[in-house]
Amino acid sequence: MPQDPTPAASGDAPRVDDSLVTYTHVMYALHSLAVLIGVTTFHTIVGSFIGSLPSIIAVIMNYARRSATHGTYLESHFRWQLRTFWYAVLWACVSGLVLITIIGLFLGLAGFFALAIWIIYRLARGWLALRDRKPLYV
Repeated sequence: MPQDPTPAASGDAPRVDDSLVTYTHVMYALHSLAVLIGVTTFHTIVGSFIGSLPSIIAVIMNYARRSATHGTYLESHFRWQLRTFWYAVLWACVSGLVLITIIGLFLGLAGFFALAIWIIYRLARGWLALRDRKPLYV
């Protein structure tokens, strides 16, 4: 009986569980819901992203299943989402501190606006890469 002509190479990536892919989609959806809440209500995009329940649940979900993604392309998506969240918190604090000074009023508002655009970009880029089952290089 002939053997399979295309044996698996030793460098092949581990198989990814489909339920974990769905789990990652849910996390992106929760973060996106937080942004949508910020756009459609009196909240801001940044404030809703870092302080709303959907986004906080997504971060908790991320930490809960992060170890299950080790060695897969999903590991980069989990890292991408966590970095997006924590850098958003950091830059919101910096922009808030700049905002409370008289000189930095315009710069603080510009910082929040730029941060909102950056958050939307990171969510869109990450979710599109997940749809294509590609890793993110951060």
